[in-house]
Amino acid sequence: MPLKAILFNRTLNTGTVKPVYIILQCAVAMCFIGHGAFGIITKPIWCNYFAVVGIGEVMAYKLMPVVGTIDILMGISILVYPTRAITLWLVIWGLITASMRPLSGEPIAEMIERAGNYGAPLALLLLCGFEPSVKSLFSKMKQPVSVSIDRLKMVQLALRIAAFLLLTGHGWLNLLHKKGLIAQYNALGFRQAENVALVNGVVEIVAALFILLRPNRRLLLVFFIWKVATELLYPQYAAFEWIERGGSYGVLLALWFICAPHAKPVHGAQKTVIISG
Repeated sequence: MPLKAILFNRTLNTGTVKPVYIILQCAVAMCFIGHGAFGIITKPIWCNYFAVVGIGEVMAYKLMPVVGTIDILMGISILVYPTRAITLWLVIWGLITASMRPLSGEPIAEMIERAGNYGAPLALLLLCGFEPSVKSLFSKMKQPVSVSIDRLKMVQLALRIAAFLLLTGHGWLNLLHKKGLIAQYNALGFRQAENVALVNGVVEIVAALFILLRPNRRLLLVFFIWKVATELLYPQYAAFEWIERGGSYGVLLALWFICAPHAKPVHGAQKTVIISG
């Protein structure tokens, strides 16, 4: 069901926009600070991704801290002095780093599951508006005072697609019995971890379809909590894994907020904005 709005004008005020802006801003920062931390740590699997562009293991280990430091600085800049240029770069960089996974031989589901990495900065860019000028690209990107319903539709669509991809990708990895996920289920005491992975995979893919076609706030809240909780189960570097997945949490939480009905008096009348699937 398409986005609907019943209102006296075609904009939403800052009271509606501010939470979504802050959620996406924090989500993007978390994603790239967490990702950068793995570069500082020199996560061994990154060697596979450097190998895609012909960089050997020795050089890869030298470059990892450099790449990680840049990622962390980019993430911090989104919190301190966000610009459209950096946000746009993070969309591109998020796509590049995600695509390195299937290019290095991993399942394509790994790229799809990381849709929050590039979906969250894209939604933030759409929310703030984009003008192809040098001044607009490098001046501080401020929280919009008001946002048109048409722009909000684009933001919602971007979030719906990103949520669909990240849940579908994770569900697909469950169906593929990814070793890391099976290890998590075993650690939690499940004796038939493969069956648990199968059930979780089907549930996540079905939920992803519902969110894409008809987003439901209860379903979004359930999977937001689910993602926040399950990302803590990584046995190694758990804190950094949890932080890096900020894009996933942000996409689901921002979409949860956008899908809420909003009402605010306007000159003594009632302005109602219904944003639902």
